[in-house]
Amino acid sequence: MPNFVTSRWVADFLFGFGALFAIINPYGLAFIFLDRTRGLSEDERADLALRVAGYAFAVLLASLFLGSQILNFFGVTIPALRIAGGLVVAATGWSMLNATSGAAGLHTEATADLATMKRMAFFPLTIPLTTGPGTIATAIAIGISRTDSLDAMFGSSIVSLAVALAVTAAIYHAYRKSSAMARLFGEEGTSVVTKLSAFLLLCIGVQIIITGTTDVARTILDGASHTVHERLPVRSSR
Repeated sequence: MPNFVTSRWVADFLFGFGALFAIINPYGLAFIFLDRTRGLSEDERADLALRVAGYAFAVLLASLFLGSQILNFFGVTIPALRIAGGLVVAATGWSMLNATSGAAGLHTEATADLATMKRMAFFPLTIPLTTGPGTIATAIAIGISRTDSLDAMFGSSIVSLAVALAVTAAIYHAYRKSSAMARLFGEEGTSVVTKLSAFLLLCIGVQIIITGTTDVARTILDGASHTVHERLPVRSSR
């Protein structure tokens, strides 16, 4: 029995970590993080990476344990979260994709000092760039899957905490080593990868919007279909 429980915990951990790691893609976002922090030194970038990772850990914990309750309290649905977050992600990807070295918008942010970047650590560096609506929705779904049994709930809570810690460690490592990865790729390679990452970020934002819109449309169609069925006259058999 203990072996079965341990195997179940390991499987839940691998599933949760794999799902969140894939949707966050921290090593892909590392180049975007580097582009946003061009004006910082290595130590300042490491400090900012730690701050973003800390915020991401808090967001993951809140989503895993309190996500559904928070959304219900404010009357926000998952589709609304996806559409709003997708718009922000798509807009960020679009601005980065069209930014030039002399552009005022993104380049100004990229060369800002540490104090300015710290004010941007939560928004937009953590939300929605790192732990966006897709991550939050996935974490909420993982949290909802916890069982009602006290022993099972305790075990799954430990697993959720371990998942949040592991994902946060990956985020910190990727962002902390972003400049080292850039040196490995070279200036031209980093520019190419950054543009590709920005394009993928735009695509992810559009996909999140499509998913949220599809969910809304499906809900409307299901409601309309249910209303039509209620209004149809009942034919008596003779």
